[in-house]
Amino acid sequence: MLNFVYDNKTRLIFGRGTRFDIASEVEPHSTKILLHYGGGSIKRSGLYDTITQSLRQAGIDYVELGGVKPNPSIALVRQGIDLCRTHDIGFILAVGGGSVIDSAKAIALGVPATEDVWDLFMGKDSSSYTPLPIATVLTIPAAGSESSPNTVISNDETKRKLGHSHPALRPVFSIVDPELFFTLPHNQMANGVCDMMSHIFERYFTNTTHTDLSDSLCEATLRTIIKNARILNTNLHDYDAWAEIAFSGTIAHNNLLGIGREQDWACHAMEHELSALYDIPHGAGLAVVTPAWMHYVYRANPGMFVQFAVNVMNVEGSYRDQDSIIREGINRLQAFFRNLGQPTTMQELGISPEDFPVMANNAINVRGPIGGLMKLDVKDVQNIYKIASMQTI
Repeated sequence: MLNFVYDNKTRLIFGRGTRFDIASEVEPHSTKILLHYGGGSIKRSGLYDTITQSLRQAGIDYVELGGVKPNPSIALVRQGIDLCRTHDIGFILAVGGGSVIDSAKAIALGVPATEDVWDLFMGKDSSSYTPLPIATVLTIPAAGSESSPNTVISNDETKRKLGHSHPALRPVFSIVDPELFFTLPHNQMANGVCDMMSHIFERYFTNTTHTDLSDSLCEATLRTIIKNARILNTNLHDYDAWAEIAFSGTIAHNNLLGIGREQDWACHAMEHELSALYDIPHGAGLAVVTPAWMHYVYRANPGMFVQFAVNVMNVEGSYRDQDSIIREGINRLQAFFRNLGQPTTMQELGISPEDFPVMANNAINVRGPIGGLMKLDVKDVQNIYKIASMQTI
């Protein structure tokens, strides 16, 4: 196990009806906020009226910025930064899923910065800045941004999608009310499940040894997601299944599961190039890339993949034939994604092999070779994209 410091300031307010507590939670932090959200779903559901009425009754002024789309854009982030500076706003409330929360975090990061906020995503140091505090009301469990210090933003002009991390970007509080998820379409549930599982995979598959506790925590969370996703696959109004999924999504990305172990993050780096160029859902891209990555790298640490196959995917077999156990585990994972209605090949995503070279180059050109379990260069990434194009892997 590696040395670590774990510090999570996010106050998680979880359960049925917690959305009605918003004003009492905001009031101690600010009386003037930026209210940041996506499209019309929060208005159609009545959540917008619930929140704005609560804020007004508590005497909390707010400036609105809607319009966040999946794969949130740097252009809208810049608008938010200008609004906060113009109106002297010092607190942001994000109401939405991972895209809205990531956009809010990028705004919070950019307000005190002296350079353009995109420069920070391109690698400039942000440690001398203190981002604005943010809070969230989660409407889509998936990205885990409600309790993480990370944000991912897309640049439509350069066709890049990059992440940034700052410890102060962890929300001061997050409201997670599973009743808000009942109206989500099936594909958003499926995309969210694939995203949160990938957050665990990026931490779970490691060369670090003596990580028994976090191994077990990762495996238990994966099993919980799989079990309850199967319930939601046929019944999107099951409160208890949504509660299990939502809590798992938070745990998957608040880094509790990653402490003390080297992490990987190659699949996210590779998928970001797919969604940057083709604007596909992040979870759908991960459903395609992840099994292909597993097939390509498992020989770097077969013991980890046997452990996954046995402890998570319930594969049985002779330990003398590790390859068969591992391949069956990967095949079962891919079958699970397919059962959720997710794509499993590049063709299903509409991605052309002609773009593999540019996407592979972009995946490594900011920070160099990617991955922790096995370092991947441009050729490796292209090979994984090719495997992800096969009907059977």
